[in-house]
Amino acid sequence: MKIGNVAVLGAGTMGHGIAELAALASWEVTLCDISDELLGKALEAIKESLATTERCPDDCATVMQRIKCVISIRDAVGSAGLVIECLPEDLELKQKVFRELDRLCAPDVILATNTSGLSPTIIARGLEHPERVVVAHFWNPPQLIPLVEVVPGERTSGEVVDRTMEWVKALGKKPVRMKKECPGFIGNRLQLALLREALYIVEQGYADIEEVDKSITYGHGRRLPVTGPFCSADMGGLDVFHRISAYLFTELSNATKPSGLMQKIVEGGNLGLKSGKGFYDWTPEMKEKMMRLRTETLMEFLEKDRRDD
Repeated sequence: MKIGNVAVLGAGTMGHGIAELAALASWEVTLCDISDELLGKALEAIKESLATTERCPDDCATVMQRIKCVISIRDAVGSAGLVIECLPEDLELKQKVFRELDRLCAPDVILATNTSGLSPTIIARGLEHPERVVVAHFWNPPQLIPLVEVVPGERTSGEVVDRTMEWVKALGKKPVRMKKECPGFIGNRLQLALLREALYIVEQGYADIEEVDKSITYGHGRRLPVTGPFCSADMGGLDVFHRISAYLFTELSNATKPSGLMQKIVEGGNLGLKSGKGFYDWTPEMKEKMMRLRTETLMEFLEKDRRDD
């Protein structure tokens, strides 16, 4: 497809993962961050990912040669047909970067953001060409999760959405096209609705954290890769789900503020895996086990997707 080279702004987990995907799909990629140190770490992470997942259609060295690293946005976007921003979820930062991109890039260059829930309309506010701003929200880890949410802003053109959808497909991903934007898009709204109810169950003393996790791992988690919520309801019988909804909806959490349980844990400096403690104690052994299990399971799903395609 006619996109041209790809520029990725931000070399963190999402940025280097998207750069890897584009290079694997034979795009020339320019990866940009604020220091050579961060870019070096990103390249090492890409090499490790390629070696671990064994997904190289070419020699891995050839894939790596398609990725160029720079520390200047101007240098990054000079030959790009699509720029994807993967910076922290800071609205002011994104607006500043997109104003610069709007000045530097030709009007036909797609300006995508990997935001997980910020408004593309607000990000594009004040730009000369807001019609080329679009969300392409990859999920973590982007190398292993097929979903990409493609979300237009109020002034995004249909052509830009179409071209972004085609680019995502060319990466081997599964794009979901939203009709219009909403906070959190689809995936995070559903993910946070589930987390809110899970926290409520624990806070009310109905079950422990481990038991709630197991109910998903061995229940819904086994079914949802095949049937989403609407398909599951159809297969279970809409009359059944309607009757359950009639009595259960009034019992579910309707909280409009973050969980007190999670707030207390965060205020104690316990941020989950990255700090070594959160809802669970993340010993080195547990971290290694769960990261390996997640990668192996997601790779199995990817192989199944390839066979089904």
